[in-house]
Amino acid sequence: MIRNLDPGAERFLLDVGRIQEALSRANRQISSGLRVAAPSDDPDHVSEILQLCADLERNAQIGRNLDRARTETDEAAAALETAVRLVERARVLATQGAGTIQSAETRRILAGEVQALHEQMVNVSRTMVHNSYVFSGDDDATPGYRLNLANPNGVERLSTASATRQLLHPSGTAFAAARTAGEIFDHRNPDDTLAADNVFAALNTLRLALENNDQAGIASSLTAVRAAGDCLNGHLSFYGTVQNRITGASEAAARQAASLKVQLSNLRDADLTEAILELERSRTHEQAAYSARSQMPRTSLFDYFR
Repeated sequence: MIRNLDPGAERFLLDVGRIQEALSRANRQISSGLRVAAPSDDPDHVSEILQLCADLERNAQIGRNLDRARTETDEAAAALETAVRLVERARVLATQGAGTIQSAETRRILAGEVQALHEQMVNVSRTMVHNSYVFSGDDDATPGYRLNLANPNGVERLSTASATRQLLHPSGTAFAAARTAGEIFDHRNPDDTLAADNVFAALNTLRLALENNDQAGIASSLTAVRAAGDCLNGHLSFYGTVQNRITGASEAAARQAASLKVQLSNLRDADLTEAILELERSRTHEQAAYSARSQMPRTSLFDYFR
Protein backbone atom coordinates (compact mmCIF):
# COMPACT_ATOMS: atom_id res chain seq x y z
CA MET A 1 0.00 0.00 0.00
CA ILE A 2 1.35 3.39 -1.04
CA ARG A 3 1.03 6.13 1.57
CA ASN A 4 -0.10 9.53 0.29
CA LEU A 5 1.07 11.32 3.46
CA ASP A 6 4.38 11.30 5.20
CA PRO A 7 4.44 10.34 8.92
CA GLY A 8 4.79 13.94 10.01
CA ALA A 9 1.65 14.99 8.13
CA GLU A 10 -0.31 12.07 9.54
CA ARG A 11 0.76 12.99 13.05
CA PHE A 12 -0.21 16.60 12.43
CA LEU A 13 -3.69 15.60 11.25
CA LEU A 14 -4.22 13.30 14.23
CA ASP A 15 -3.19 16.05 16.63
CA VAL A 16 -5.48 18.56 14.92
CA GLY A 17 -8.31 16.03 15.05
CA ARG A 18 -7.87 15.61 18.80
CA ILE A 19 -7.76 19.38 19.29
CA GLN A 20 -10.92 19.87 17.23
CA GLU A 21 -12.70 17.11 19.20
CA ALA A 22 -11.75 18.90 22.42
CA LEU A 23 -13.07 22.16 20.93
CA SER A 24 -16.31 20.50 19.92
CA ARG A 25 -16.73 18.86 23.34
CA ALA A 26 -16.12 22.14 25.15
CA ASN A 27 -18.61 23.95 22.91
CA ARG A 28 -21.26 21.28 23.53
CA GLN A 29 -20.81 21.48 27.27
CA ILE A 30 -21.01 25.27 27.29
CA SER A 31 -24.10 25.40 25.07
CA SER A 32 -25.99 22.56 26.79
CA GLY A 33 -24.65 22.82 30.31
CA LEU A 34 -24.15 19.03 30.25
CA ARG A 35 -20.98 17.02 30.48
CA VAL A 36 -22.87 13.85 29.54
CA ALA A 37 -25.43 14.50 26.82
CA ALA A 38 -25.08 11.13 25.07
CA PRO A 39 -24.07 7.65 26.24
CA SER A 40 -20.75 7.95 24.41
CA ASP A 41 -19.79 10.96 26.55
CA ASP A 42 -19.30 8.76 29.65
CA PRO A 43 -20.32 5.10 29.13
CA ASP A 44 -19.25 4.08 32.64
CA HIS A 45 -21.86 6.31 34.31
CA VAL A 46 -24.77 6.04 31.89
CA SER A 47 -26.69 3.46 33.93
CA GLU A 48 -26.25 5.48 37.12
CA ILE A 49 -27.45 8.66 35.41
CA LEU A 50 -30.52 6.88 34.00
CA GLN A 51 -31.35 5.47 37.44
CA LEU A 52 -31.09 8.91 39.03
CA CYS A 53 -33.39 10.34 36.36
CA ALA A 54 -35.92 7.57 37.05
CA ASP A 55 -35.66 8.18 40.79
CA LEU A 56 -36.26 11.89 40.27
CA GLU A 57 -39.36 11.25 38.17
CA ARG A 58 -40.70 8.77 40.73
CA ASN A 59 -40.09 11.27 43.52
CA ALA A 60 -41.80 14.03 41.52
CA GLN A 61 -44.86 11.80 40.98
CA ILE A 62 -45.00 11.05 44.69
CA GLY A 63 -44.92 14.79 45.34
CA ARG A 64 -47.78 15.40 42.90
CA ASN A 65 -49.83 12.64 44.52
CA LEU A 66 -49.20 14.13 47.95
CA ASP A 67 -50.26 17.58 46.78
CA ARG A 68 -53.52 16.23 45.44
CA ALA A 69 -54.10 14.19 48.58
CA ARG A 70 -53.38 17.25 50.72
CA THR A 71 -56.22 19.14 49.05
CA GLU A 72 -58.62 16.22 49.48
CA THR A 73 -57.58 15.64 53.09
CA ASP A 74 -57.92 19.31 53.98
CA GLU A 75 -61.42 19.37 52.49
CA ALA A 76 -62.36 16.15 54.27
CA ALA A 77 -61.14 17.54 57.59
CA ALA A 78 -63.06 20.78 57.04
CA ALA A 79 -66.18 18.77 56.20
CA LEU A 80 -65.84 16.74 59.40
CA GLU A 81 -65.46 19.91 61.43
CA THR A 82 -68.79 20.98 59.96
CA ALA A 83 -70.27 17.58 60.84
CA VAL A 84 -69.10 17.92 64.45
CA ARG A 85 -70.80 21.31 64.69
CA LEU A 86 -74.02 19.85 63.26
CA VAL A 87 -74.07 17.08 65.84
CA GLU A 88 -73.30 19.54 68.61
CA ARG A 89 -76.28 21.60 67.51
CA ALA A 90 -78.41 18.42 67.50
CA ARG A 91 -77.29 17.73 71.06
CA VAL A 92 -78.44 21.20 72.11
CA LEU A 93 -81.81 20.64 70.44
CA ALA A 94 -82.15 17.22 72.10
CA THR A 95 -81.43 18.77 75.48
CA GLN A 96 -84.07 21.41 74.86
CA GLY A 97 -86.59 18.84 73.67
CA ALA A 98 -85.99 16.60 76.66
CA GLY A 99 -87.26 19.29 79.03
CA THR A 100 -90.53 18.41 80.77
CA ILE A 101 -92.08 21.79 80.08
CA GLN A 102 -91.77 21.56 76.29
CA SER A 103 -95.02 21.32 74.34
CA ALA A 104 -95.69 18.96 71.47
CA GLU A 105 -95.72 21.90 69.06
CA THR A 106 -92.33 23.11 70.28
CA ARG A 107 -90.90 19.64 69.82
CA ARG A 108 -92.25 19.47 66.27
CA ILE A 109 -90.47 22.74 65.54
CA LEU A 110 -87.26 21.30 66.99
CA ALA A 111 -87.81 18.19 64.88
CA GLY A 112 -87.88 20.35 61.76
CA GLU A 113 -84.52 21.85 62.69
CA VAL A 114 -83.07 18.39 63.37
CA GLN A 115 -84.28 17.27 59.93
CA ALA A 116 -82.44 20.22 58.40
CA LEU A 117 -79.30 19.16 60.29
CA HIS A 118 -79.75 15.62 58.97
CA GLU A 119 -80.01 16.89 55.40
CA GLN A 120 -76.86 18.96 55.87
CA MET A 121 -75.08 15.90 57.27
CA VAL A 122 -75.99 13.95 54.13
CA ASN A 123 -74.56 16.79 52.05
CA VAL A 124 -71.36 16.69 54.13
CA SER A 125 -71.05 12.96 53.35
CA ARG A 126 -71.20 13.89 49.65
CA THR A 127 -68.31 16.41 49.80
CA MET A 128 -66.51 16.68 46.46
CA VAL A 129 -62.97 17.68 45.49
CA HIS A 130 -61.66 17.55 41.91
CA ASN A 131 -65.02 16.08 40.81
CA SER A 132 -64.56 13.16 43.22
CA TYR A 133 -66.50 12.27 46.35
CA VAL A 134 -63.88 12.31 49.10
CA PHE A 135 -65.84 9.96 51.36
CA SER A 136 -66.70 7.39 48.67
CA GLY A 137 -63.50 5.37 48.91
CA ASP A 138 -62.46 3.51 45.78
CA ASP A 139 -65.77 4.35 44.05
CA ASP A 140 -65.21 8.10 44.20
CA ALA A 141 -67.42 8.82 41.19
CA THR A 142 -70.51 7.79 43.18
CA PRO A 143 -71.89 9.46 46.33
CA GLY A 144 -72.19 7.12 49.28
CA TYR A 145 -75.66 8.22 50.44
CA ARG A 146 -78.79 10.18 49.68
CA LEU A 147 -81.62 11.28 51.94
CA ASN A 148 -84.44 8.81 52.57
CA LEU A 149 -86.30 9.53 55.79
CA ALA A 150 -88.32 6.33 55.46
CA ASN A 151 -85.29 4.28 56.50
CA PRO A 152 -84.28 3.91 60.17
CA ASN A 153 -81.13 5.95 59.62
CA GLY A 154 -82.86 8.43 57.32
CA VAL A 155 -80.65 7.70 54.31
CA GLU A 156 -80.26 5.30 51.42
CA ARG A 157 -76.89 3.62 50.94
CA LEU A 158 -75.70 3.96 47.34
CA SER A 159 -72.22 2.46 47.56
CA THR A 160 -70.38 0.00 49.78
CA ALA A 161 -66.90 0.56 48.33
CA SER A 162 -63.97 0.48 50.74
CA ALA A 163 -61.14 3.01 50.91
CA THR A 164 -58.13 0.83 50.04
CA ARG A 165 -55.96 3.38 48.26
CA GLN A 166 -52.85 4.47 50.13
CA LEU A 167 -50.32 7.26 49.82
CA LEU A 168 -46.69 6.43 49.13
CA HIS A 169 -43.99 8.03 51.27
CA PRO A 170 -40.68 8.79 49.47
CA SER A 171 -39.04 6.22 51.75
CA GLY A 172 -41.19 3.53 50.14
CA THR A 173 -43.68 3.02 52.97
CA ALA A 174 -47.41 3.59 52.43
CA PHE A 175 -50.18 4.86 54.66
CA ALA A 176 -53.98 5.07 54.55
CA ALA A 177 -55.27 8.55 53.81
CA ALA A 178 -59.07 8.33 53.70
CA ARG A 179 -62.17 6.76 55.20
CA THR A 180 -65.58 6.19 53.69
CA ALA A 181 -68.91 7.78 54.46
CA GLY A 182 -70.05 4.38 55.69
CA GLU A 183 -67.27 4.28 58.27
CA ILE A 184 -67.80 7.88 59.36
CA PHE A 185 -71.51 8.63 59.19
CA ASP A 186 -73.18 5.21 58.95
CA HIS A 187 -71.19 2.97 61.30
CA ARG A 188 -72.54 -0.59 61.28
CA ASN A 189 -72.13 -3.65 63.45
CA PRO A 190 -70.57 -6.80 61.92
CA ASP A 191 -74.08 -8.05 61.09
CA ASP A 192 -74.79 -4.77 59.23
CA THR A 193 -77.20 -3.47 61.87
CA LEU A 194 -76.89 0.17 62.88
CA ALA A 195 -74.19 0.78 65.50
CA ALA A 196 -74.87 2.80 68.65
CA ASP A 197 -72.72 5.69 67.36
CA ASN A 198 -74.26 5.81 63.86
CA VAL A 199 -74.45 9.50 63.01
CA PHE A 200 -77.29 9.31 60.51
CA ALA A 201 -79.33 7.07 62.80
CA ALA A 202 -78.79 9.31 65.83
CA LEU A 203 -80.15 12.34 63.98
CA ASN A 204 -83.08 10.47 62.46
CA THR A 205 -84.03 8.86 65.77
CA LEU A 206 -83.95 12.25 67.48
CA ARG A 207 -86.11 13.73 64.73
CA LEU A 208 -88.72 11.00 65.09
CA ALA A 209 -88.76 11.24 68.90
CA LEU A 210 -89.33 15.00 68.70
CA GLU A 211 -92.04 14.64 66.07
CA ASN A 212 -93.83 12.02 68.18
CA ASN A 213 -93.49 14.09 71.36
CA ASP A 214 -91.76 11.07 72.90
CA GLN A 215 -89.91 12.41 75.91
CA ALA A 216 -88.32 9.06 76.81
CA GLY A 217 -87.27 8.59 73.18
CA ILE A 218 -85.72 12.07 73.14
CA ALA A 219 -83.69 11.29 76.26
CA SER A 220 -82.53 8.01 74.72
CA SER A 221 -81.59 9.67 71.43
CA LEU A 222 -79.53 12.23 73.33
CA THR A 223 -77.17 9.42 74.34
CA ALA A 224 -76.92 8.34 70.68
CA VAL A 225 -76.20 11.90 69.58
CA ARG A 226 -73.36 12.17 72.09
CA ALA A 227 -71.93 8.85 70.87
CA ALA A 228 -72.20 10.11 67.28
CA GLY A 229 -70.25 13.23 68.25
CA ASP A 230 -67.50 11.12 69.79
CA CYS A 231 -67.41 9.01 66.63
CA LEU A 232 -67.01 12.07 64.41
CA ASN A 233 -64.27 13.51 66.62
CA GLY A 234 -62.39 10.23 66.32
CA HIS A 235 -62.52 10.39 62.53
CA LEU A 236 -61.53 14.06 62.59
CA SER A 237 -58.48 13.08 64.64
CA PHE A 238 -57.61 10.48 61.98
CA TYR A 239 -57.65 13.13 59.25
CA GLY A 240 -55.53 15.43 61.41
CA THR A 241 -52.94 12.67 61.65
CA VAL A 242 -53.09 12.17 57.87
CA GLN A 243 -52.52 15.90 57.33
CA ASN A 244 -49.38 15.69 59.47
CA ARG A 245 -48.14 12.61 57.64
CA ILE A 246 -48.69 14.25 54.26
CA THR A 247 -46.76 17.32 55.40
CA GLY A 248 -43.89 15.13 56.60
CA ALA A 249 -43.91 13.09 53.40
CA SER A 250 -43.91 16.23 51.24
CA GLU A 251 -40.95 17.62 53.14
CA ALA A 252 -39.13 14.31 52.75
CA ALA A 253 -39.88 14.35 49.00
CA ALA A 254 -38.45 17.86 48.71
CA ARG A 255 -35.27 16.84 50.56
CA GLN A 256 -34.90 13.71 48.45
CA ALA A 257 -35.39 15.68 45.23
CA ALA A 258 -32.65 18.10 46.25
CA SER A 259 -30.28 15.23 47.06
CA LEU A 260 -31.00 13.41 43.79
CA LYS A 261 -30.50 16.59 41.78
CA VAL A 262 -27.10 17.12 43.38
CA GLN A 263 -26.07 13.54 42.60
CA LEU A 264 -27.27 13.87 39.02
CA SER A 265 -25.57 17.20 38.59
CA ASN A 266 -22.27 15.78 39.81
CA LEU A 267 -22.45 13.03 37.20
CA ARG A 268 -24.07 14.79 34.26
CA ASP A 269 -23.62 18.55 34.43
CA ALA A 270 -20.66 20.32 32.92
CA ASP A 271 -18.13 22.33 34.87
CA LEU A 272 -18.62 25.51 32.85
CA THR A 273 -15.46 27.15 34.15
CA GLU A 274 -13.37 24.15 33.16
CA ALA A 275 -15.20 23.91 29.81
CA ILE A 276 -14.41 27.55 29.01
CA LEU A 277 -10.76 27.06 29.96
CA GLU A 278 -10.62 23.92 27.80
CA LEU A 279 -12.13 25.85 24.90
CA GLU A 280 -9.47 28.56 25.20
CA ARG A 281 -6.66 26.00 25.56
CA SER A 282 -7.86 24.08 22.51
CA ARG A 283 -8.11 27.23 20.40
CA THR A 284 -4.58 28.20 21.43
CA HIS A 285 -3.27 24.73 20.60
CA GLU A 286 -5.06 24.74 17.27
CA GLN A 287 -3.62 28.10 16.29
CA ALA A 288 -0.16 27.03 17.42
CA ALA A 289 -0.40 23.79 15.44
CA TYR A 290 -1.39 25.55 12.23
CA SER A 291 1.25 28.20 12.73
CA ALA A 292 3.99 25.63 13.29
CA ARG A 293 2.86 23.63 10.30
CA SER A 294 2.90 26.67 8.04
CA GLN A 295 6.52 27.41 8.94
CA MET A 296 7.82 23.95 8.10
CA PRO A 297 10.16 23.85 5.03
CA ARG A 298 8.47 22.54 1.90
CA THR A 299 11.68 21.30 0.10
CA SER A 300 12.01 17.82 -1.28
CA LEU A 301 14.90 15.65 -2.56
CA PHE A 302 14.41 16.99 -6.07
CA ASP A 303 15.22 20.52 -4.89
CA TYR A 304 18.84 19.43 -4.34
CA PHE A 305 19.29 18.40 -7.97
CA ARG A 306 18.58 21.77 -9.46
